[in-house]
Amino acid sequence: MMPAIELVVFDWDGTVVDSTLSITDSIREACRDIGIAVPPAEDARWVIGLGLQDALSRVAPNLDADQQLQLTDRFRHHYLSRYESLQMFPGVMEILLRLTKSGIPLAVATGKTRVGLERSFDLTATRHLFQTSRCADESKPKPAPAMVLEICSELGISPSSTLVIGDTTHDIFMAKSAGARALAVGYGAHAADELLSAQPMGCMHSVQELDDWISAWITK
Repeated sequence: MMPAIELVVFDWDGTVVDSTLSITDSIREACRDIGIAVPPAEDARWVIGLGLQDALSRVAPNLDADQQLQLTDRFRHHYLSRYESLQMFPGVMEILLRLTKSGIPLAVATGKTRVGLERSFDLTATRHLFQTSRCADESKPKPAPAMVLEICSELGISPSSTLVIGDTTHDIFMAKSAGARALAVGYGAHAADELLSAQPMGCMHSVQELDDWISAWITK
């Protein structure tokens, strides 16, 4: 039998916050601004969840140092111009509150920077719901297992008793490499068929499905 789940680690963008389109458009507009090839939307979506520099280098390889700085600056400009309009997916707050009430500790593992995550915590008023968090600029970014392993070590919980919930294959591979379980959500950056190819324990196609799954698990 599998160990009981004692910790739930959430990805952020595309899992908790509905930011996939904003990030995708910001990447493409940043490329257009500096005069390089604009990647297809599906390519820009695919890199969501990776650390920012890794993500940008994948959609725009072979840039010199100055171009890399320009691209990063323009991405941040476009993303922050949309920032105030970002919202949590409807129903996710209720899931977080239900898990908190049940006594399950929560954490975040994200491709965002620490500054970006703290800004998003303020926007969503959710900081108090999470025991700890790790960001791509303070650990090895996804799909490396480091963020999950560091969270588990800090909280004294085994990875085998940890569930990671995320919307990309980067999240699934991170979880599996750490020895944790992974539950995919298909309403974010990566399509359900791609998520399933990474072999998570399941793929929830909507927030309601995720809510139903978590409710059933809590009441077992």
